Amino acid sequence: METQADLFKDQNINTIKIDDEMKNSYLEYAMSVIVGRALPDVRDGLKPVHRRILYSMYEAGYTSSRPYKKCARIVGDVLGRYHPHGDTAVYDSLVRMAQDFSLRYPLIDGQGNYGSVDGDNAAAMRYTEAKMAKISMLMLEDIEKDTVDFKNNFDESLQEPQVLPARIPALLLNGTSGIAVGMATNIPPHNITEIIDGLCAMIDNPDIEVEGLMEHIKGPDFPTAGIICGTEGIKQAYATGRGSVPIRSRVTFEDSGKKGKLAIIVHELPYQVNKANLVIKIAELVNEKKIPGIADLRDESDRKGMRIYIELKRDATKEVVLNQLYKHTALQSSFGMNMVALVNGIPKTLGLKEILTHFVNHRKEVIVRRTKFELKKAEERVHILEGLRIALDNIDAIIALIKASKDAETARGSLIKEFKLSERQANAILEMRLQRLTGLERDKIENEYNLLLEKIADLKDILAKEIRVYSIIKDELLEIRDKYGDERRSEIGGAVDSVTLEDLIPNTKVAVLISKNGFVKRMSVDLFRSQNRGGRGVAGMSTRDEDVIEQMIVANTHDYLLCFTTRGRVFKIKIYQVPEASKQSKGVSISHFLNFEDGELLTTAIEVSNFCSNEYLFMTTEKGIVKKTALDAFIHFKNRPIASINLDKGDTLRWVNKTNGQKDILLVTSAGMVIRFEEEQARPLGRASRGVKGINIKPKDSLVCSTVIDRDESKLHLLVITNYGYGKNIKIDEFRNQNRGGIGVMCLKFRKTMPGDNVTD
Repeated sequence: METQADLFKDQNINTIKIDDEMKNSYLEYAMSVIVGRALPDVRDGLKPVHRRILYSMYEAGYTSSRPYKKCARIVGDVLGRYHPHGDTAVYDSLVRMAQDFSLRYPLIDGQGNYGSVDGDNAAAMRYTEAKMAKISMLMLEDIEKDTVDFKNNFDESLQEPQVLPARIPALLLNGTSGIAVGMATNIPPHNITEIIDGLCAMIDNPDIEVEGLMEHIKGPDFPTAGIICGTEGIKQAYATGRGSVPIRSRVTFEDSGKKGKLAIIVHELPYQVNKANLVIKIAELVNEKKIPGIADLRDESDRKGMRIYIELKRDATKEVVLNQLYKHTALQSSFGMNMVALVNGIPKTLGLKEILTHFVNHRKEVIVRRTKFELKKAEERVHILEGLRIALDNIDAIIALIKASKDAETARGSLIKEFKLSERQANAILEMRLQRLTGLERDKIENEYNLLLEKIADLKDILAKEIRVYSIIKDELLEIRDKYGDERRSEIGGAVDSVTLEDLIPNTKVAVLISKNGFVKRMSVDLFRSQNRGGRGVAGMSTRDEDVIEQMIVANTHDYLLCFTTRGRVFKIKIYQVPEASKQSKGVSISHFLNFEDGELLTTAIEVSNFCSNEYLFMTTEKGIVKKTALDAFIHFKNRPIASINLDKGDTLRWVNKTNGQKDILLVTSAGMVIRFEEEQARPLGRASRGVKGINIKPKDSLVCSTVIDRDESKLHLLVITNYGYGKNIKIDEFRNQNRGGIGVMCLKFRKTMPGDNVTD
């Protein structure tokens, strides 16, 4: 029986190590994918398949000015001539080049079903039609003028360009994405106006830095628009080639038409987000109770534009629901920029300036080669015209010479010998029609000759002066900008980290109502409509038995609310954090969202829009201790409460008033004692301090009122009410200023027949 070695003993077989073969083979495969399929060339921004599609259509005459052709025919041409791969891969590439939601500037003008942002597939290639878009003609302009190198196709039967002349920087305009072996690329699209402005700035100032370029190139400009959140990721990517760009959908709020309900309307999505999948995801989150504030969801998009309708429940806070959508769905996503492209066939990670520089260098080479080509053609034509001029100057002798010659070869030789002409000049004279002998035709030849001499001088000047080449590049770019330039679609907004809930909430005027038992709510001041005299008024809050509205604060939603408690602690919240409720609602207990201790109660709430150093908080305790602290001492805390005053044992904080440091303080006790003193008598103290004595209270007496008054206000009165219902109205001016810490003066006498009567708070 023959062994395996015996079967191949007469053949030339080399033994190799399998690991070496695997390394070499995989390396060849990897380089084939990197160079031949997945990564674009930095010069024209195209992968081989896209370049071959455009060149094949250009060669076949499927240009922008010609009729549409079936995509099946286009794909067949590409496969048979240049791209020996699957027809599906070619057709998918062609389809993407025609999608206005995939490319910022589509290179293919398609007719038929080319898919949608919902992820729908394009129709089969036998149904769709296409031709080159107008802007894609710029990619191949001057290709017939020896501007780029060509190479053999896969079977060496045809020549294909290694790169296109590319008058536009397609790598940045339309971006690209691809996964190679061990590397990938992901370049976002940009706005043509901004890119050209940036190129012109770089041509004028070759030393320009990324910061200077970003004055013109603000950032990516996606075909699906959206809002780019911040520029830090953009700066990093432009400088290093890598960075992350957060993108948010553009949304608006509108009345749903149902009483008390609002709707979130989505008009634009982040780049490459599938709309149908997004709607399904939102529905799943609602069913899973992760976003409980949504009542209805539907896609109302049509030919006029995108419109995803998200109806909210009546008690939902629109800003909270929107933040949940941003967090859990693709309404906010990030585009990871990884700008990798082929430079001289080698993959490199490139920054913005490097990409622009490679494009300018490519255009410089194209223009130089085009100029050389045109110069050669012009010199060849001048050479012919010089022969025709000699012929016209000696027309009679030349006609006689030709008539005397027995054949064309003899005539050609005689012309070359007699008139010192070249073979090409002699051929041109022999091929000249008799009508060229007229005087008018002679003038045309002279004019053409003189114009060509001027053109030759200009072309030589271009080749001699580099500055002229850059000037041509700039002029051509500006011409393209004027023709194809458009407005930016993607808005560049604030960074995501800086876009807080407050940024999403309108800064409107609201009323905050606080009851004696600590119930609180927020409502729009518009609910308190203006009424005529004699009206019933508007119920602002529903209260429980023995509860009353103790404080009403009118402020803006972005203002702060300082909540002081009986134990001297202070909480700081935003007005919009107070739950919004209807007029009929009693609100919620303030202890539900402020972490009160057992027995701790709210004593005063102060609205603050700005923490100014020239404003103060004047605090008064039940035992008559007063303290003045600068308002800006309360600026640097957020979540946890802090101490506003150091209380004595058994004492509680009762009143807090905001002052400007130049007012008078008025304290009233239950025994009817009143003291008035200047605010300056209490010097400003730190938050942790105890305070000083404001009034000397007798053992069985207690403080019932602390307020601040303007010194020059003479019309103010103090209304004092006793427990038995007696009252007295006293002019403030009757209380002279005293020193702080005194016992004060009596403001009213109690009736002896009503023992135990005192001033109520």
